[in-house]
Amino acid sequence: MCYGFGMTQRPTGAEKYFADRMSDPVYRAEHAAATERIRSTDAIVRALDEKREASGLSKAELARRADLLPEAVRRLFSADNANPTLGTIMALAGALKVELVLKPLAGGKR
Repeated sequence: MCYGFGMTQRPTGAEKYFADRMSDPVYRAEHAAATERIRSTDAIVRALDEKREASGLSKAELARRADLLPEAVRRLFSADNANPTLGTIMALAGALKVELVLKPLAGGKR
């Protein structure tokens, strides 16, 4: 293995640690579950933001209607890794007049 300009870079300590952890099937399964939770949360936040835009509401107006701080709503819709509380999601959904519905996961996913 060659290292240098234009060559494969040597893995960092963090990359080695992560690769070692991912070799553990229990850790790998928990990592996959956490990744799916993050993806699902992001999908909900993006759907709420799309509904906000389609409704012609500013983030500040949505925050007012949901009784939330405008800066919190602004951060939520602009963050790459938002992690809102269920209460925040419900307040936004109510202000947008949408219902959140639970449905079983396909294929027995967790």
